[in-house]
Amino acid sequence: MLAAALPTRGASQDLKKSEPGKATEASDSVGRYCANIAPVAIEARIAWQMKRLNELDAQIKRRIAELDVKEAEARDWVSKREDMLKKASDDIVAIYSKMQPEAASAQLIAMDDISAAAILSKLNPRAASAILNEMDAARAAKLTDLISGAAKSASAAAPAPEPQPADAQPAPADGSKS
Repeated sequence: MLAAALPTRGASQDLKKSEPGKATEASDSVGRYCANIAPVAIEARIAWQMKRLNELDAQIKRRIAELDVKEAEARDWVSKREDMLKKASDDIVAIYSKMQPEAASAQLIAMDDISAAAILSKLNPRAASAILNEMDAARAAKLTDLISGAAKSASAAAPAPEPQPADAQPAPADGSKS
């Protein structure tokens, strides 16, 4: 539309050569056209910018809602974990730590999952592993999943560790060089 209203370069030169009065008249009409269309162009640009800002605002609100859901989920995991640990009092843990693994395993199998996982999580690792070793593999796996459930959700939110190159050797746990 603008190109049709503007004379071509060659045409404007022809106007200047042939009729100097008409060249200034064409230049004046172009200036008037630009002056007349400028407010409309500004309004159109502002309208586009407002539309874009509204779209971005909606995206931000959606993202905030998603993050709120994730935050509530994390808080739920933390509260479940705290409730689980509260169920296992120190006295009960002391009793299970002194029991034979076979007897402790039989007792924990009869308990509900949350209580059994709470007790196992408070036991020292050696006693807990001996008890889990005596259990049915499916039940031991379920209890282990419950114990590590909160750790899994926390590690999902944390950044992943840097991958090591294929030729790199992991450092020994005791700190010695191999």
